[in-house]
Amino acid sequence: MIQAHKYQRCMVMAGGGARFGIYLGMYAAACQAGRAPDILLASCGSAIAATIIRNLPDDAQRRAWLSSPQMYRFWSGLKSARHTGLVGTLLRAAQRKLNPGRAPTIPDLFGDYLFEMPRQLPFPPEPAVPAVDVGVIAGRLLFEPAEVGRPRGRRKLFAETVFCPPRAAALLHGLEAPLSDPRWGQHAVARALLTDSTAPLGEAARVSIADMIYFRCQRYAGHHYIGGVLDLFPIELARHLAEEVMMEFKEAFDQTFAIPAWRAVLGLDGNQRLRYVNGQRAEVRIDTSDVSRALAGEPVQKKLVWRHNRIQLDMPHSYDEFVATMEQQWLYGYERGMEAFGRPPGQPAAIRNATRHSKALR
Repeated sequence: MIQAHKYQRCMVMAGGGARFGIYLGMYAAACQAGRAPDILLASCGSAIAATIIRNLPDDAQRRAWLSSPQMYRFWSGLKSARHTGLVGTLLRAAQRKLNPGRAPTIPDLFGDYLFEMPRQLPFPPEPAVPAVDVGVIAGRLLFEPAEVGRPRGRRKLFAETVFCPPRAAALLHGLEAPLSDPRWGQHAVARALLTDSTAPLGEAARVSIADMIYFRCQRYAGHHYIGGVLDLFPIELARHLAEEVMMEFKEAFDQTFAIPAWRAVLGLDGNQRLRYVNGQRAEVRIDTSDVSRALAGEPVQKKLVWRHNRIQLDMPHSYDEFVATMEQQWLYGYERGMEAFGRPPGQPAAIRNATRHSKALR
């Protein structure tokens, strides 16, 4: 294992789903403030943003790619899974809500999903010299399709995996997965933290955005993976990677659909983890806790079509509307980033939209 010096600054990009454009704005704000990160730690949707940042040399090109025809075609390519009916989907969601067990059975991440992922993700070409190092988080499945539905007991089902350059892998060597800690209860996350320095970043991003329930798990190099939900708020890893950590205050997960999914698949409470992380030290806190109110629209909207027993996806009505939506995301991230970087050092940041599910644990 090589010896490695810590990075100066790590920006954690914690998911974001279809609103990943906010992270391009945040990164632009960090650069303008003279505090450009030298490593990005991304998960789920933000892995797309991190890949765009790494592969393009300046903000103007990144901003243009965000609302490019390639991106528009990507979102247009998202389709409902043919096997998924609306009634069955809502029934399974109700069952997860009513079952208090922590991942009581091995989940079907091969067949129980809502949407088909396009084969090609909208990434710029690989550069000769990357603009910044990137680490991408995913969860390796420790079970096979034939085991789906069996009682889990105390078995661990997922191994947190960080796809990253050799320098970052050396800094993370020997660490345990943060969510494997007994403080989180009888969960399904294995103790060992895995790293992979061989995967192309595009492949790492593809497996990271394979969020449970939404997409089928993705296969890479002989293993199946689910997305970065396995560690959306990797503040412990960021502290091992860099001297300075930049991280959001995120909004809470909804208690009706998201938290039961966390519990059923991972055996964890996402809001319990969020509250813990919100109470940890970070040199820069960017407040996006009101993102659902500030950015009411998304590039893709879910629509319940009872007549056809389907969940359909609606794109913006025109390319111009799509461009406007992505521009709003960038501006929101930039403005909130500039707000954070303009705060005097040591001044505590408040959470705009703190609820009982997201307020910091002290």
